[in-house]
Amino acid sequence: MDHAAMGHPAAGAAPAMRTHAGRAQTGQASGGHDMQMGRMQGGPPPADARDPSAYNEGTQFAHLGNHEMNDNAPFWKVLVDKAEAAKGDGERGQNVELEAWYGNDYNKAWVKVEGERRGGTLEAARTELLWDRAFATFWSTQLGIRHDSGEGKSRDWLAFGVQGLAPYWFETEATAYWRPGSGLAARLNAKYEVLFTPRLILEPEIGANLYSRADPERGTGSGLSDINAGLRLRYEITRQFAPYVGVTWNRQFGRTADITRQRGGDSSEVQAVAGVRFWF
Repeated sequence: MDHAAMGHPAAGAAPAMRTHAGRAQTGQASGGHDMQMGRMQGGPPPADARDPSAYNEGTQFAHLGNHEMNDNAPFWKVLVDKAEAAKGDGERGQNVELEAWYGNDYNKAWVKVEGERRGGTLEAARTELLWDRAFATFWSTQLGIRHDSGEGKSRDWLAFGVQGLAPYWFETEATAYWRPGSGLAARLNAKYEVLFTPRLILEPEIGANLYSRADPERGTGSGLSDINAGLRLRYEITRQFAPYVGVTWNRQFGRTADITRQRGGDSSEVQAVAGVRFWF
């Protein structure tokens, strides 16, 4: 049969050539594929690229500046951790503990206030003004001053300490103090939150005070001065407001206990407390 006459290619003819990306490709027995990739994006623009300012009639692009990061934005908070009435051994009183800070994630100005009132008289108060500087995740150093007031002469101290979140979510604070003529002092505190529900929270707390020298005018002796512990159960009506009830225990040691007994007081005290915790 004459295939040429019918318009068919000859039986021995090679397959037709196809082009791909400007290069010829044939069905070779090797089965190889010869492909050429196009140019990747990037690099300088072509010479005939459109000028982005060609039709802006002289308008200039505004300088937008850098992005504001969340860790540089200033924040503030006031936390009244304890505002409570206390009763124990026939004596009534009030306790208050609050802190406030302003700053960003790395640097803050920090104020701490703690006071006790018994029988209508301010028995003891501690006020600290600190500069807080973060040095690790969940941890910061604090440097500043402390002022003691209440019964006896007022005292001023230089303060240096650390505070943060220890493993297993213990809120921890350790601060050392120094003043000329009174040597050194230290304050340790730790507390933990046990969540029975997202709103019902039990908070145990323990703290201790130590002094290198006795100060009878302030009612403190050298060495371990006292240990205090508390257990408070609060219910957060809102995240910012929570009433609570609890019990506290305070025990004095050494010369501090002797001074208290000489003044007619008790070196060990248990109190029932009720109050509110709030922040804004």
